Amino acid sequence: MFKTLLFYFIFFISLVATSIAIIISSFFISVQDLQKISRFWVLNILRLLKTLCDISWTVEGLHHLQDKPFVMMSNHQGPWESLFLQTLILPTSSVIKKEILYIPFFGWAISRLGPISINRKKKNTSLKRVVAVGAERIREGYVVLLFPEGTRRAPEKGIGRFMNSGGVLAANENVPVIPICHNSGKYWRNHSLAKKSGNISIIIGPPIQGSDSKAITQQAQKWVAETYNKIN
Repeated sequence: MFKTLLFYFIFFISLVATSIAIIISSFFISVQDLQKISRFWVLNILRLLKTLCDISWTVEGLHHLQDKPFVMMSNHQGPWESLFLQTLILPTSSVIKKEILYIPFFGWAISRLGPISINRKKKNTSLKRVVAVGAERIREGYVVLLFPEGTRRAPEKGIGRFMNSGGVLAANENVPVIPICHNSGKYWRNHSLAKKSGNISIIIGPPIQGSDSKAITQQAQKWVAETYNKIN
């Protein structure tokens, strides 16, 4: 437990310092350069997690990532993937709940990184916002990262139903969806200080593209669910 508490101490101290650096730097440098600062902090904090709590990770399928805009869909279990997936490719625009932007320092810094904030209580409005703002981001050269289950799920509950906003965005903008599956919640559990040592598996699937948004979403969900069953 001591090592876990030490991790959180360094985590929060460095988070505030990095957030302040991003906020100040946002007046002088581009969003993509701000995201490089964020990625540097994330990768180092996850290396610290590995050192102190013995939580490592492996990634398969990196060759599926593209050097042009796409929609990244992942299952959602906890904080780990929220951090790590934003480091895979830059620039990335993440779909987040708007309440995050109100968190002192951290939320203020996130607002400088080009996110798409939504009100999860208003599903229709959120879908329209993801599609509209996501289209702008894609045309600006961003990858759009979203968690189509809508909320974090306990690892033992498997994969939840995918909402269709990512499929609509991909179909409208004629870009692929790249599905991602992981089991991070087994090791960094949501709403828990405790950490379980082990290796997080992240698998990146082949691109899914088409004009039927529902078919895209269903295919992405099917791939993630089948892959999740294999790694658990």
